[in-house]
Amino acid sequence: MKKVFFIAGLLLVMLSSCDNKPSLQKYFVEKSQTKNFVALDIAPNFVDTDSIKLSADEKAALQSLKKLNILIFENDSLNTQLYKTEQNNVKNLLKDEQYEELMRYGSNNEGVCIYAVGKDVHIDEFVLFMHRQDNGFGVVRLLGDDMNPNNIMTMMQLLQKGNLNLEQLEPLKDIMKK
Repeated sequence: MKKVFFIAGLLLVMLSSCDNKPSLQKYFVEKSQTKNFVALDIAPNFVDTDSIKLSADEKAALQSLKKLNILIFENDSLNTQLYKTEQNNVKNLLKDEQYEELMRYGSNNEGVCIYAVGKDVHIDEFVLFMHRQDNGFGVVRLLGDDMNPNNIMTMMQLLQKGNLNLEQLEPLKDIMKK
């Protein structure tokens, strides 16, 4: 009998510890297969490091990055209300205390916001939220371990150097053709 109560108690603790709170991760999963949304997961090997010589900072930046998640909402004249609803959903998720706003640029019609989860050189996630009322919005999650803002700037420089493995971006190219 004690064993039954112990197991029931253990199950109760496990079930009550599950977090049903909305999150950006859950939003990505829910919307990834939904009409008007396109989701991409990109591995850090999007930079072809075999053909270029990397500095120590560039190597450290790439090693701190685990993956990129991209979610894009395509807006058109037929789904303006849905655009506003989904955009507000993302904005509300980013109001969570775990997200620290680092930068904001733009207006209500178009803009960019950058958020971080973590502190100083121990950032585990950067979130880039871009929106343009005519086109839609996009959310980019850079997930890693102990990243810092310098890593992001270094990765941007790597993107400008070229030598990108664009095979992972094929779904995005297909969207842009529409």
